[in-house]
Amino acid sequence: MLKKIQVAKLRVGMYVHELCGSWISTPFWKKSFLISDLDEVRQILKSGIREAWIDTDKGLDIDQPKQSEPASSPPPEAKVVATVPAPRIIVPASMEEELGRASRIVDKSKEAVYTMFAEARMGKAVNVDNAKELVEEISSSVMRNPGALIGLARLKTKDDYTYMHSVAVCALMVALAKQLGLDEHQTREAGVAGLLHDIGKMMVPGDILNKPGKLTDEEFISVKEHPAAGYKMLRDSEGVSEISLDVCLHHHEKIDGTGYPKGLKGEEISLFARMGAVCDVYDAITSNRPYKQGWCPAESLRKMAEWSKGHFDEKIFQAFVKSIGIYPVGTLVRLESGRLGVVVEQLAGKSLLTPKVRVFYSIKSMSYLQPELIDLSGPGVQDKIANREDAAKWGLKDINRYWLGDHQPT
Repeated sequence: MLKKIQVAKLRVGMYVHELCGSWISTPFWKKSFLISDLDEVRQILKSGIREAWIDTDKGLDIDQPKQSEPASSPPPEAKVVATVPAPRIIVPASMEEELGRASRIVDKSKEAVYTMFAEARMGKAVNVDNAKELVEEISSSVMRNPGALIGLARLKTKDDYTYMHSVAVCALMVALAKQLGLDEHQTREAGVAGLLHDIGKMMVPGDILNKPGKLTDEEFISVKEHPAAGYKMLRDSEGVSEISLDVCLHHHEKIDGTGYPKGLKGEEISLFARMGAVCDVYDAITSNRPYKQGWCPAESLRKMAEWSKGHFDEKIFQAFVKSIGIYPVGTLVRLESGRLGVVVEQLAGKSLLTPKVRVFYSIKSMSYLQPELIDLSGPGVQDKIANREDAAKWGLKDINRYWLGDHQPT
């Protein structure tokens, strides 16, 4: 039975079903958990959260009334057996407004995925409810402003690639699902599938995953076994949907039948697995890996377009481009005026060719300029994007600061 109580009444042995506060403000990444020590109670009290739902079927109840005192009828809220979350009202936010929230979500999500995957490596079942809680927060951020969290999740390090890749693919799947017009339930399922799609890599030896050089044939075979390994791990966990199982097993299939593990072709590959294939590849090639530097987002889309006829479903790939923009956030571009700038934001309802750009360098004088934010879709703005550019060509470093500001990833 679920019961709402003051957090001051929490004690070791109680099972917290949900803390009544924003997920970001809680000290725990899990939505539901058994209180195992006093330190966890102290953390909840320090967080400022005042109430919590406990599940008395899974843990201790609050103290029972004394024998001399008649037990009063429980309030209506104590009789609730299950709760249905109310639909969230998502208010769009600017990049500047969303970056702070997205940064906190990314940090907490990285920690959560690391813990989830570590538990899976030790043979523990995946807690899908906790995964869904992560997806809810990631999804809300993407709905407010997709460029913020997607852009931040791309800036992973070589050491945290596997975990941040899962967060990034989750966010990309949510954005793509929205672009494809999928309903709220399907969008959430796509996000969960993205979060869990690479969990089988926990069964691949770390020295192979992080190898800086080319893999041997034997090592590549080991890596190719991760979809089947992940499928088995998820199949043995309670509550994992068929969509998550399917994306985990088939996100490396290709439209022309040359993928793995089953060599599926065309319509034999489900919609969600085809979505997963696009999102997985995009994040992989834009990220820094042990063996290579990531490509520029716009260059990555150009490369993927070349591969799309054999590798991807073309309609899904086109929808993917619309969801993140022809010039995704963080892309270095050259304007017709001879200035260089970084794409800061794609504006909803505007042309993909006219994002917001922060210019900071003149190629005419070969010198830095006072950074200026320009809305290329604004009234009277004549400047246009001439091409994407390679930062190394101009000797530019740390160009991400022009769109990140103070929100550098940790």
